[in-house]
Amino acid sequence: GLSQYSSDPRTEWDLSAYSTRDQVLEAVRNLRYKGGNTFTGLALTHVLEQNLKPDAGARLEAEKLVILLTDGKSQDDANLAAQTLKNLGIEIFAIGVKNADEAELKQVASEPLELTVYNVLDFPLLSSLVGRLTQVLCTRIKEKSNKENADIPVNTGPQLSPTDLKISAVTSKSMHLTWSPPPRPPKKYRIVYFPSKGGIPKEVVLDGAVSSLQLSNLTSHTEYLVSVFPIYDTVVGDGLRGVTSTLPLSSPRSLRVSELSHNSIRLSWKAAQGATQYLVLCSAAPDGAED
Repeated sequence: GLSQYSSDPRTEWDLSAYSTRDQVLEAVRNLRYKGGNTFTGLALTHVLEQNLKPDAGARLEAEKLVILLTDGKSQDDANLAAQTLKNLGIEIFAIGVKNADEAELKQVASEPLELTVYNVLDFPLLSSLVGRLTQVLCTRIKEKSNKENADIPVNTGPQLSPTDLKISAVTSKSMHLTWSPPPRPPKKYRIVYFPSKGGIPKEVVLDGAVSSLQLSNLTSHTEYLVSVFPIYDTVVGDGLRGVTSTLPLSSPRSLRVSELSHNSIRLSWKAAQGATQYLVLCSAAPDGAED
């Protein structure tokens, strides 16, 4: 499977799209380069949530490997997203080209770094890595497969998926989430939330015994997308998704004018809940500059 990313990741093809080497090579030849920013953390989150899913061709019994190829320093937190993948047993290989940050590559990659981190000065030099990287990848898959627990279930399905996401107690800066746990309790839950019109995703990781969460410090009058993912030892179950908008901030009401003189007026109003200060603007009607 392959995804390209800039500020918005894009799946080019899923793990289940092609079944022969020639088909994959043809897809690579037809690939159109995606320019733009370098939001590596968002890309790794995209891979976890979209590409390493059963409906995208990820088999539960198969080892999961992610090969990150980047030519720049990430503009968001790549380490946090990478750690989430690594905690799920997904192995990350980091390959840098040109302006890649080697320290960041080492943060993102799995141990041992001498096998998982590579850095070259320009794109044509990537060909020099192919032989060694192929050998390392195949060896790591064999090593991990030999350690695999034979009792791992064959597929995810409803046994591993929470249901019935409810969003309640919505205010201008908070909301409360609850859901029904799956029949097989997960090890952890991963909750991801972000404004629907763009913004850096934030995430919270909870113990698998918990099935509710209060989200705080949100932006008022903003639509949020919320996802709840159950995390097991070797797989991420199907996520729940919801959308809701925070309330607008309350306004002052009942503006009244009194005590007028030749150079002053008194204003009064009903307080706005939660306001710590007020900004008062006045201008000479109808087209005067604001004071």
